[in-house]
Amino acid sequence: MDIRSGTDLNAAILQLETRQAEETQILKENFYAICESLKPVNLIKNTFKEVTESTDIKNHLLSTGLGLATGYLTQIIFEEKSDSPLKKLFGATLQFGVTSLIANNPEAIRTFGAEIADVFSSIIPSDDSENLMPEEA
Repeated sequence: MDIRSGTDLNAAILQLETRQAEETQILKENFYAICESLKPVNLIKNTFKEVTESTDIKNHLLSTGLGLATGYLTQIIFEEKSDSPLKKLFGATLQFGVTSLIANNPEAIRTFGAEIADVFSSIIPSDDSENLMPEEA
């Protein structure tokens, strides 16, 4: 802006004061938003939201959980509350092996589970066949 008179100077000052007030308001709003996002409750809430929305994390947690549960069940079944230290050691080793196998090969386990589900769905009759019959009046 080209300032040539006192009126131009006053207009330029007023324009700069208005701009400063707008930028101050934006700065306050941003500061408030940052303070809100850094509250512990909001940090936990946002982290949980990101975890639940991420399919990679869900799949990893699912495969790891499945591996741990299967390994634990394998150990329980194998040990059968034995007092033999050799049998306990073998049960722990078997648990570790099964857990690692399932956690490291989630796609193979998922495929195997889908095949088992297909077998059961073909054996068990569906209720949809009854709904295809026309109703008698």
